Amino acid sequence: MIDFQLDDRSGVATYLQLAQQVRHALRLGLLQPGDKLPTAKDVVAKLAINPNTVLKAYRELEREGLVEARRGLGTFVRKSLGATPVDSPLRTELGAWALRARETGLERDDVAALFTSVLDEHFTQFTKDQRDQQDQRDPRDQRDQGDEA
Repeated sequence: MIDFQLDDRSGVATYLQLAQQVRHALRLGLLQPGDKLPTAKDVVAKLAINPNTVLKAYRELEREGLVEARRGLGTFVRKSLGATPVDSPLRTELGAWALRARETGLERDDVAALFTSVLDEHFTQFTKDQRDQQDQRDPRDQRDQGDEA
């Protein structure tokens, strides 16, 4: 079961933090289809937040098709996003890197900013390359796609 944590300093709305933590748990394989999420009552008791906040997070996940609410039973995972298991060698390497970053005196926010900038650099370029490839396709293909819209 997932154990929600909140970062009051993040500037991210509480319901978004909860939803993101579920998505992360799904990507890491910590939550699997059929698993039950904590009840709103349990989350409220642990985090001292408004029950509507928890329900809003769960509704967002439900709209995305990741979870489903079953009346009287709770909220259950419908599908996984798991591409990288929690015991991945990449996670081990990243853990070692994070430890080195901390040992050099970087704060958590510094590490997050550095990592985000590297992600943006590598994944934005990948997305740009995909767009460039699409732009190079036959213009008739693009016209046909525009006609369907």
